[in-house]
Amino acid sequence: MDRELARQRATELVDQMTIEEMASQLKYDAPAIERLGIPSYNWWNEALHGVARCGTATVFPQAIGLAATFDTELLQEIGDCISTEGRAKYNEFIKHNDRGMFKGLTYWSPNVNIFRDPRWGRGHETYGEDPVLTSRMGVAFVKGLQGDGEYMKAAACAKHFAVHSGPEGLRHHFDAKASLKDMWETYLPAFEACVKEADVEAIMGAYNRTNGEVCCAHSYLMEDVLRGQWDFQGHYVSDCSAIRDFHENHKVTSRPEESVKLALEKGCDLNCGCTYQKILNAYEEGIVSKDVLRRSAIRVMTTRFLLGMFDETEYDKIPYEVVDCKEHRQLAEKAAAESMVLLKNDGILPLKKEEIKTIGVIGPNADNRIALWGNYHGTPARMITVLEGIQDYVGEDVRVLYSKGAHLFRNFVEDWETEHDGLSEARTVAEHSDVIVLCLGLDETLEGEEGDANNIYGSGDKGSLHFPESQRKLLEAVAETGKPFVLCVMAGSAMDLRYASEHASAIMQIWYPGARGGKVLAEVLFGEKAPSGKLPITVYKTTEELPDFEDYSMKGRTYRYMENEALYGFGFGLTYGDCHVVDAKIVVAGCEFDYEKASQSGLQLQVTMENRGSRHAEEVLQVYVHVEGTENEVPNHKLAAFKRVALAAGGKNTVEITVPAAAFATVNEKGERVFDGTGAKVYVGFGQPVKNSADNICVEI
Repeated sequence: MDRELARQRATELVDQMTIEEMASQLKYDAPAIERLGIPSYNWWNEALHGVARCGTATVFPQAIGLAATFDTELLQEIGDCISTEGRAKYNEFIKHNDRGMFKGLTYWSPNVNIFRDPRWGRGHETYGEDPVLTSRMGVAFVKGLQGDGEYMKAAACAKHFAVHSGPEGLRHHFDAKASLKDMWETYLPAFEACVKEADVEAIMGAYNRTNGEVCCAHSYLMEDVLRGQWDFQGHYVSDCSAIRDFHENHKVTSRPEESVKLALEKGCDLNCGCTYQKILNAYEEGIVSKDVLRRSAIRVMTTRFLLGMFDETEYDKIPYEVVDCKEHRQLAEKAAAESMVLLKNDGILPLKKEEIKTIGVIGPNADNRIALWGNYHGTPARMITVLEGIQDYVGEDVRVLYSKGAHLFRNFVEDWETEHDGLSEARTVAEHSDVIVLCLGLDETLEGEEGDANNIYGSGDKGSLHFPESQRKLLEAVAETGKPFVLCVMAGSAMDLRYASEHASAIMQIWYPGARGGKVLAEVLFGEKAPSGKLPITVYKTTEELPDFEDYSMKGRTYRYMENEALYGFGFGLTYGDCHVVDAKIVVAGCEFDYEKASQSGLQLQVTMENRGSRHAEEVLQVYVHVEGTENEVPNHKLAAFKRVALAAGGKNTVEITVPAAAFATVNEKGERVFDGTGAKVYVGFGQPVKNSADNICVEI
């Protein structure tokens, strides 16, 4: 449905409402207005990597794993799959008159915040540390989720606007201070892309303040930028109980009625929480006007009309049988395979089944179902852990020995036992095995959102990047046996891999790989599938180099600004092939191409690659830019474009890749994007232009 028509219908409907009825529709749990034919609706739903929290659904890899695919086409397909399952479930819920929480079509996803600090517990909900990668993946996901039909298939919501990435424990009263340069260079681009390119239907405000103003009532961010410069047409929703924080924690107001007034006047249309129960009090006091209520009510009802909630739509007959169906599970497995990042390989991988009599599977995450899915997840019909995946894959041909070896974070496996009681069994399994798969890491009980159940750190953030002591002891015990071992890290963030990088034969970052992640990992370990993921984050060499967690300046953070060498850099990832970029040139006819032309129209690169190995491979072609002759450029270089490519064994492939004009802009201290350079270096390769990245070709303009 055309937005203008939806707004017109919403306006006609809202103008029939009383003040009480308008106010009622601005709460996330909006009640029915029977006299107007409006059913109740609960706006709260989640879909970061599958329909969440309302029963069975396909569970894809967590968002950080999806980011590691560097595959926008795949992510758009996943978004479409999620909204297909969401519609199927919605159809059945409505049929059974179930309009409860997590049953609607308004998904508070994706999270396009920047993962600026690896200690942040919610970083695994994001698409990593780079604004270009986050923008491209965010746009793809929103387009897939919302669809391109006559009606909107589902409503996406970009969150948490806008300068927000921890600390979780302080978020209800924290003031994130960011310069205009950092905001427009790092924190805002993904939101801008979701609004301007994908027409995202909703924006969710963050809990914290930014530069003194609360994010759910922010003059600059909400009025000047979002509604003004970007012409955002959808609705704005608060994070849950964020408006209550105005008076209880931020102290920018003194009571709920004043918080209601501030939020509504700045344009927060919908309240997740209970503070908007005070709207009528504020109205009766004369501090909130009917016009303000009417504006927000029209915006939220426009979304419901766009979703076809009062009409027949092309989605009404999507059958329940699509939920967690074979085709969707296969898509989830493809995503898991593309997400796995091979960080080290001394030649042990791929494993050869015919050469192995006994394989040891060790570690607290080897048979941990929780570590498959990350947070904000649905319930898969079947889960396959790493242990189960390896057992299924090798069958009766290879003996599989298993030891948990250690608790995920406690220093004992069994209650009332002595400390590190699992190490002797782990050593035994290692000593009796030809090769070991060691599964360490975290799960949602160790990193996640503040208040997540059982999170031992309380806030959800990590105190450090070290594995818990129980796991460090296990890693050392396995290494000391001298047996070859593959470390598989199940975590949504960068861990301290210094010891592992010295002692493991191979290291695979597998994130939270989804419901059937163990099956996919077995196929990758044994070479049926090849790893092709790339890091969407930096794995730091020295954890001590990180700036203070509460400092929102980008100085020293992420690959664009860091001053030291990374252990494994953003964009890094090995394959089983032997792939090289052998040529890169600008596609232009009849004239020299220079910085000025690139600034106006971008540039097209023709890149030739070859695979000198004996195995088919998929790679991620990456283009980085550094603008010369200006102090406004980031200190190192920045991702400008990327593209997944296939390379047959022994084959060559030539592709074209577009570098947008925006890549040649810099951001000055006023937050203005300017083209103030004298030239640019354009780097083309399968990773960053750093010392351990081979075959990176530089094109200067």
